[in-house]
Amino acid sequence: MPAATEITEHLSKIPAAVRPMVKAARQLVRTVAPKAREISYRSEPPRSSRAMWKIARYAVDGDNVAGIGTFTDHATLWFYRGRELNDPSALLEGGGKDSRFITLRSPADAERPAVKRLVREAFRLGGTSSRGVTS
Repeated sequence: MPAATEITEHLSKIPAAVRPMVKAARQLVRTVAPKAREISYRSEPPRSSRAMWKIARYAVDGDNVAGIGTFTDHATLWFYRGRELNDPSALLEGGGKDSRFITLRSPADAERPAVKRLVREAFRLGGTSSRGVTS
């Protein structure tokens, strides 16, 4: 089954209050990196409201760059090489070995210039040069 179909199915199961945030994050990634491969997670909504439901990840040249997930009241945009991103706006959260994430509490959060800049930078890091990334 193609990724777009699986993601559409996921979107139909996401709580209505969070769906616009996930759609905005997806649109942002597709705009910034139109040639990135969108890969659906084969998952179901988690049993716990504290667990993230991973919806999609985006790869360039076989390397995972970013992902989108959701909780019951917000969405998350994460970066596989987030530790390497320059974040003067201090939007990145997390303290894992490499990945970092941004919490999206409204669709407008995905449209913030600082968020767009981080997504562009992530795709420049995670593929060959800036191939597949728009300015």
